[in-house]
Amino acid sequence: MNTEIIYKCSLCGQEFNNKEIRYTCPIDGGNLDVLFDYENLQRELSPDDIKQSREPSIWRYLPLLPVDEAIGTGTPLHSVGWTPVYSPELLAKKLGVRNLFIKDESRNPTASFKDRASAVVVTKAREMGKEVVVTASTGNAGAALAGMAAAVSQKAVIMAPKTAPPAKIAQLLVYGAQVILVDGRYDDAFDLSVQAAEEFGWYCRNTGFNPFTAEGKKTAAFEIWEWFENYKSKSPAKLEDLAVFVSVGDGNIISGIHKGFKDLLELGWIEAPPRIFGVQAAGSAAIANAFNLDSEVIQPVSADTIADSISVDLPRDGVRAVRAVSQTNGFYIIVEDREILRSIKDLGEAGIFAEPAGAASFAGYKKALKDGLIEGSTPVLVLNTGSGLKDINAARQAVSQPLVIKPSLDALKRAVS
Repeated sequence: MNTEIIYKCSLCGQEFNNKEIRYTCPIDGGNLDVLFDYENLQRELSPDDIKQSREPSIWRYLPLLPVDEAIGTGTPLHSVGWTPVYSPELLAKKLGVRNLFIKDESRNPTASFKDRASAVVVTKAREMGKEVVVTASTGNAGAALAGMAAAVSQKAVIMAPKTAPPAKIAQLLVYGAQVILVDGRYDDAFDLSVQAAEEFGWYCRNTGFNPFTAEGKKTAAFEIWEWFENYKSKSPAKLEDLAVFVSVGDGNIISGIHKGFKDLLELGWIEAPPRIFGVQAAGSAAIANAFNLDSEVIQPVSADTIADSISVDLPRDGVRAVRAVSQTNGFYIIVEDREILRSIKDLGEAGIFAEPAGAASFAGYKKALKDGLIEGSTPVLVLNTGSGLKDINAARQAVSQPLVIKPSLDALKRAVS
C-alpha cells in the first residue's frame, strides 16, 4: 500500500487497524472514514507531483488512494475520471449569472460518476483475492461495478429493484454481470446484498457501507481542486468562494467529495474547501430534512421521485452527507420532479444530456439563485452525475414530442413554418 491507513468511525470516533474491520463500525454501525499518514504524505508528496502527472484518470491520484497499484491498464477501468468541465455561456446568460461551470460525469466509461467508486473497489477486491463482488443498485452503481469488473474479468453480482430503468438493466447484462431483480425497493436490495456477502463470502461494494466507495468518489474533489487552480489564475477568486452543487441520494457522493477536500486540508494544500450544496428530490429528501432540522438523525422516508438514482428510503451515508454541507457553510435544497425535468431540457439546450439525478443538481442551483442563497456572480460548479441515455423515458417527459408528417415537401414546409 502507498501509505498506511486506519479507519475512524464517523459516529463514535473509534479508530481501527485496517486489518481489524472491513465495512462499518462494529460498535454502532457508523460509516468508516479512511485516514492516511498525512505527515508522511506531506514529506513524500507535493501538489506539483500531482499537477505534473500526465495520467488523465483517477490514477493520477494513486498516492492518495488506499490501493497498492492501478490495475487494468489499457481497459475502461484505467480511464475513469478526469472528466471535462464546461462553461455554458448561453445557459449562464439565460440565467443572468457569471462563472457557471458544469462538470460532466457522463463522460466516464459507463456514463456515470459511480465509476470512480467501482474502479477503486474492484481494485481493492483484486488485492484481497475476492472472487465475487456484489452490490445493490438502482442502475448506475451496478453498471459501474459491472463495467469495471468486466474490464479485469472479475465476477460481479448486481441486485436491483425490478423498477429500475430498462436501459440501466440492459447495461448490466451487456457487461456480463449476474443480475438479480428484487421485487421490492432499493433498500430491500441493499439489505439482501449485505446478507449475501456475509453468507457467501462475497465482497460488498454497497455505497454507505464499503469505506472505499467514498475514496473513489473523493477523486472528483481532487479534480475540482486542480481545475480551480487553473481557473483562479484568471480570476481573484479563492477555492472557498466556489459553490459546488451535488445531487444527493444515499449521501455517498457528497460525503466522498467532502472527504477529498478534507484530505487536501490535512495535507496543507488548500486553506479552506468550497461551499458544498446538496440537492435532493422532494420525494426522497431524508438528508435535507435532517439538515433543515439542524440534526444528524436521519429519518427514513417512502421515496418517490423520477430521479431513480437518488431515490432512497433510508440513506446509508446520511450523517456524513449532512456534515459535508454543514461543515462547508453550504445548504440543502429540495426540488420537485417538474423542476428536475425542466433542468434536463435546460442542460440539453447547452449540449449536456443528463439523467434526472444529474439534472437535479442544476435544478437546485436555479432554486438557490431564486431563493437568494447564492449570488449570480458566485463561481459555481454543478455536477452532472450521469448520462440521459440511462433513462430515456424521463428524457422524453422533459421535452415535446416530434412531429410525424407525410414524406412530402409540402408536409415538411407546413411543419417548419
